[in-house]
Amino acid sequence: MPGTEEQLKKEKTTGYIGFDPTADSLHIGSLVPILLLVHLQKAGHKPIALVGGATGMVGDPSLKNEERNLLSEEQLMHNLEGIRTQLARYLDFDQSKSNAAEMVNNYDWFKDLSFIDFLRDTGKHITVNYMMAKDSVRKRIEGDTGISYTEFAYQLMQGYDFYWLYKNKNCTLQMGGSDQWGNITTGTELIRRRENGEAFAFTCPLITKVDGGKFGKTEKGNVWLDPAKTTSYQFYQFWLNASDEDAAKWIRIFTFLNTDIIHALLAKHAENPQERTLQKELAKEVTIFVHGKEAYEKAVETTSKLFVNDHAAAESLSIEDLESMEGVQLFQYDLVKINEGVDVVSFLAETGVFPSKGEARKMVQNGGVSINRKKVEDVSMKITNKLLLHQQYIMVQKGKKHHYLILFSS
Repeated sequence: MPGTEEQLKKEKTTGYIGFDPTADSLHIGSLVPILLLVHLQKAGHKPIALVGGATGMVGDPSLKNEERNLLSEEQLMHNLEGIRTQLARYLDFDQSKSNAAEMVNNYDWFKDLSFIDFLRDTGKHITVNYMMAKDSVRKRIEGDTGISYTEFAYQLMQGYDFYWLYKNKNCTLQMGGSDQWGNITTGTELIRRRENGEAFAFTCPLITKVDGGKFGKTEKGNVWLDPAKTTSYQFYQFWLNASDEDAAKWIRIFTFLNTDIIHALLAKHAENPQERTLQKELAKEVTIFVHGKEAYEKAVETTSKLFVNDHAAAESLSIEDLESMEGVQLFQYDLVKINEGVDVVSFLAETGVFPSKGEARKMVQNGGVSINRKKVEDVSMKITNKLLLHQQYIMVQKGKKHHYLILFSS
């Protein structure tokens, strides 16, 4: 919005971003707004992280094709606590500092606000014409599903958030993704009309992938910031597997590396792309930022055991090596069956590595399965107790990236 840059250069400014508590963890799609708040604070300004306990009960129609299921108050409170814990890792909440970060929950000011008061004091300042002109609303109205009054009112509620923070926290800036432009400007308009005040907006483009896939999505779904949902190894692997084009773009966005270092990395990567210098540095920086150095080192160790040293015999891996490989799926299997011997196709299906014998057979025939790091050449191969590592494990690899550890018990 015009004047935003001048405002930030003029004086210490309080700015906020809202986070939607639809789950008890944020995912990497939330990293850009988190980083915006971190950069804001590093520049000397004051960041506020708003967790939408009230708006989360309503649902934002932006970029949504249909209305989502509403969460219970109990589920929302659980989600809020999880998000609150995560945000405390990235922002400095030390109250002795003049630009200490704050966290607020809009449920705190909406819970005692009556419907009549909201309509009278807020609703009258924003016309329906103004609200319907927003892309997020117009697309839903023109679509097949339409939009309920509940979701239609969302932008007015978000606008009120900005107004409340302006009045009570001297907050004059709201930031967010480009999909939030309509909701944010409703807030600046409400501040102008109710208080004759001036507020500012700043949005960033939504992150995309070169191949057209949705950023932050894998075969297993969202890449979460909570290691209980996405292990630090899986998190590290997401960034490590970025394409050259995506890595070149993302290293500028998701790290705090300066321009000179980034240019040097780009040049080094261009000399020998096979080394994946760019991806390794990107994965390192983001994993340390989100999970810490120890988790990063463990992810690198697991990667080394699974990929870099995959030429080493499986028999050379210790029990500790096998049991500590993070991100490897663990299945159990009946020791009696393997003592008698079982064909590899049945073994792969019964363990759960493949959903069916047909898929298992096809993958084996295409050379896509390894047992204890040795490619399976024959669909009639027998799995026996002679293959057991440390008398209780067998390693299975499906394709290039999927690893499984089968634990045998009687």
